[in-house]
Amino acid sequence: MRLNSPWRIPGFRALFTAAALSQLGTNVGYVAVPLVAVSALDASPGQVGALAALSTAAFLLIGLPAGAWVDRMRHRRVLIAADLTRALLFATVPVAWWLDSLTFGHLCLVVLLNGCATVFADVGAQSVLPQLVGREGLVRANADINTLIAAGNVAGRGAGGGLVALLTAPVAVLFTAVSYVGSALRLTGIRETPAPTPPGPGRATGLGSQIAEGVRHVFGNSELRALALTGALGNFGSQIVNTMLPVVFVRELGYSGGVLGLFWAAGGAGLLLGARCARPIAVRLGYGRTLGVAGLCLAPAGLLVPLIDRGPWLVLAGTGWLLTMFKVGMDNVLGVSLRQRMTADSLLGRMNATFRFLLTGALAVGAAVSGVIGELTTVHTTLWVGGVFLATAFLPVFLSPVRTRRELPEQRPREAAPASDSLEK
Repeated sequence: MRLNSPWRIPGFRALFTAAALSQLGTNVGYVAVPLVAVSALDASPGQVGALAALSTAAFLLIGLPAGAWVDRMRHRRVLIAADLTRALLFATVPVAWWLDSLTFGHLCLVVLLNGCATVFADVGAQSVLPQLVGREGLVRANADINTLIAAGNVAGRGAGGGLVALLTAPVAVLFTAVSYVGSALRLTGIRETPAPTPPGPGRATGLGSQIAEGVRHVFGNSELRALALTGALGNFGSQIVNTMLPVVFVRELGYSGGVLGLFWAAGGAGLLLGARCARPIAVRLGYGRTLGVAGLCLAPAGLLVPLIDRGPWLVLAGTGWLLTMFKVGMDNVLGVSLRQRMTADSLLGRMNATFRFLLTGALAVGAAVSGVIGELTTVHTTLWVGGVFLATAFLPVFLSPVRTRRELPEQRPREAAPASDSLEK
């Protein structure tokens, strides 16, 4: 084991194992919940879009204040509470189905409240990581975490399709609840983080002022701003596509949930390969150049996804999805590491919350737009709209100073400097 490996740190091992359980459950639910709506509740394309929008709407509703709240709280407690809340919410779905009382409104409420818990889980996990591994270990730690997320997409979505086929979609949701309980138990292995340090003299203390400080930190820096815009546009396009895929596979093409799970698993394989290749390629080409070249070469593959149909067209679309997700996997490792290294500890929660607000908020908007386009036109037209966004989302990073960066910033950000001082000169 390397001397600077994050695996030497018990807290990182506990976080990683908890994330593995959480990701497995999340990805099973990703497949099972929309299939509950389509197969058990006969939802329309517009309703499927609304359900997907609600699953991420919380990032728009509470995403920014959540960052300020997380900066004031002990991160381990936040993570455990979020997992237990998600477990309880998803457990109500199979129970209501067994009692023959499951409704579309119930499903909407579950995904909305689950999204609120996920806001705190995501912001808390990204904020605690630098404290566990140190800034020098961030690239390796993020590579391992994003590899896990990608593997969860492969195993979890594949398992989700299989569980739906074997047990029905509502029963498969129960697996998600159990996984979150396991994650919460494993998080108890993380040593409690220190109490947050009160803001120093001259720093923002009110909730609104602290939120604004985090937003200025992101949008006042050209590199962080470009990373945020590229991520938001990519998420917007991918969610437009993902929202319509259950309708395309089940109703348009007549495939089972298992085939849909395999298609999503192909994207997970791309994420996995991208996460593992990110650091070796970046060491050779430079971190910023890797982000720019990956976008230029791989993003156009998003235009293959709308070609989805039976036979070889399904393989071609799946290949385009895999290549698109390969780029996303690389972006996740390098982009997340860059923004963590450029942010002081006292701003991590708000920086991460601002990114989650933009990136996951784009998922909510993309899902709603997907449902509207699907209702007014056709599902294949909707896929083409999503494909165009996937193919062009790389441009903000490609046209920014990020593309010329060879190394991640080595210096520790200045704790006492206000966020506006991070502006590039």
